[in-house]
Amino acid sequence: MSETTTAPGTGDLQLIQTLRDGREALLKELAKVVVGQQEVVDQILITLFCRGHGLIVGVPGLAKTLTVRTLARILDLSFNRVQFTPDLMPSDIVGTEVIEEDTVTRKRNFRFIQGAIFSNLILADEINRTPPKTQAALLEAMEEHRVTAGGVNYALPEPFFVLATQNPIEQEGTYPLPEAQLDRFMFEIRIGYPTKQEEVEIVRVTTSLREVELKHVLNSQQVLEIQKVVRKIPASEAVVRYAVDLTTATRPQGGEAPEFVKKWVRWGAGPRASQYLILGAKARAAIRGNFAVAAADVAAVAPLVLRHRVMTNFHAESEGITSDTIVKQLLDHIKQP
Repeated sequence: MSETTTAPGTGDLQLIQTLRDGREALLKELAKVVVGQQEVVDQILITLFCRGHGLIVGVPGLAKTLTVRTLARILDLSFNRVQFTPDLMPSDIVGTEVIEEDTVTRKRNFRFIQGAIFSNLILADEINRTPPKTQAALLEAMEEHRVTAGGVNYALPEPFFVLATQNPIEQEGTYPLPEAQLDRFMFEIRIGYPTKQEEVEIVRVTTSLREVELKHVLNSQQVLEIQKVVRKIPASEAVVRYAVDLTTATRPQGGEAPEFVKKWVRWGAGPRASQYLILGAKARAAIRGNFAVAAADVAAVAPLVLRHRVMTNFHAESEGITSDTIVKQLLDHIKQP
């Protein structure tokens, strides 16, 4: 709990102020390329500043790749996109060893060639289209921030951040992520259709010839410093208990679960959800220039943290009840301190 009680210093407060100003500048730069999506960008930034990873769910054509690539350019981070396919192998992501022969001694040695994962920001496009073996290689790197080849550990560049995408409407020929692997993602970020006016602007912008010059807003070193500062932002005991109350209320086996949870939920969220609720709330407060966490910050990130950790049962599916519906009812049921 020391992370929730260590107050930020003067330099940290200045960095939070820089972050708030930087967020406004970042959104301004991003608007040169991407129409709308401000809320999605905020959610991606929160994930990044918490050292977490995000799962983006949305139909094709909603500028998921464009948003992530542009964000990497603005933040001056190295970027790689991996298109996940059924024949993708772990070595295609992590890297592989090749045999090299010394031209003088004629001795042969193994040399490791780094894969696409050796980058600050990885876009794992359509992660559910590749078999579990390849999915596991990526998720191991996400957790450990390193890969192993030939018995040697190779550290990944910091900051290291994975955004994976899934298409919610096309499930034929896919390998859905198991619940335990879904739990590795801090947020499930959902992108909806643009408004009619936004779509008019999208069509106008993308069907004309123009050149856009983007400015760097933050760099990798500043991102690393912000990640440290986020964990120093204080959260009161009441706010921490509110986050834990939300998580434990999702568990139908527990005595604190309301009746609608016992009726509709097969399996609830684990302790990692409580941690991510507080971390996400801290980052949300930071990007708004606030120096303490409010219960409203926890409530704002709750759908992102809980929607892929609350597993509905047959009764819920037959009644058209989704995990989002349950989380919304929980937020109404459990009062903020």
